[in-house]
Amino acid sequence: MAPLITLVALTLLLRAAGAMGIKPLRSWHTSLRGGLAGMFILTGLAHFNSMRGELVALVPPALPNAELLVTITGVLELLGAGGIVHRRTAPWAAGGLALLLVAIFPANVYVAQAGLIVNGALATDLLPRTLIQLVFIAATIAVVLPYARTLIHRRLTPPRSALPTRSL
Repeated sequence: MAPLITLVALTLLLRAAGAMGIKPLRSWHTSLRGGLAGMFILTGLAHFNSMRGELVALVPPALPNAELLVTITGVLELLGAGGIVHRRTAPWAAGGLALLLVAIFPANVYVAQAGLIVNGALATDLLPRTLIQLVFIAATIAVVLPYARTLIHRRLTPPRSALPTRSL
């Protein structure tokens, strides 16, 4: 639940700062990128602190080398958090993070079905875990969409040199 709270609270805080006059934070898009960065820093660091052992235990037994998988996903989350705050790398980072969220979803299924203990409590049911994961995926896609629209528009609009000119 902490990642969801971090995402929502930080996004709203950054948006409020934009409303109070901090120009770079005036758009929801920029604030959302900041919220996602904060969330992925939080979750990425968990792969390397006291929660590491718990995260390793959450990896489905069918997957090899749980320690390595936890390290790789943690590094990817931290790299994605760094990339999403920069305008030029944001769409690529957000797209990569969306794919990562889809890739790690089977671990959520495993945790819910196995009834594992997470943060000292019984893991939540699959439906809440799925809904939260969908919020995270939707947020990353919301970062990608404006860039994708711009790219599509550029490809569909002919360059000025290709437009017919009027002769007098």
